[in-house]
Amino acid sequence: MKKLILMMMLVLGTFFSSQAQKVPTAEEIAKKNIEEIDKRLKLTPTQKSVIYNYTFDLAKEQLALYKKQQAGTFKEEDETKFFKLQNETNKNIKTVLKPEQVIEYNKLTEERLSGIDPNKKKRKLKKGEEEEKVVGIEGLKTGNN
Repeated sequence: MKKLILMMMLVLGTFFSSQAQKVPTAEEIAKKNIEEIDKRLKLTPTQKSVIYNYTFDLAKEQLALYKKQQAGTFKEEDETKFFKLQNETNKNIKTVLKPEQVIEYNKLTEERLSGIDPNKKKRKLKKGEEEEKVVGIEGLKTGNN
């Protein structure tokens, strides 16, 4: 009986640990990106389709780079190549957007680079109350310095 329970725990532990470490596919990454962009910029169906293709290609390269890092075959040139592709993708996306959308896209890009979460509301401070400072590695992660 003990062996059966131990075996079941081992099987369940393996199952849950494999589910927790699932790497998203290029389609999932591109879909998430296009949803966020569409929510902010109100894209037309044509814009959405073209931008999806750009983000999908970038996501494929991003996953390839991740796999190289995991395999230990990563080279610095790979990272440089990825950043060039990322800049080219941003440039191509901007050519598809209307001028007012480009302004909002630039804001979105800045927020992504700085780590700001637009869905997270800032709490208003009461009189005499100070903003809570987060120190250490958590402070670096959140950008609250």
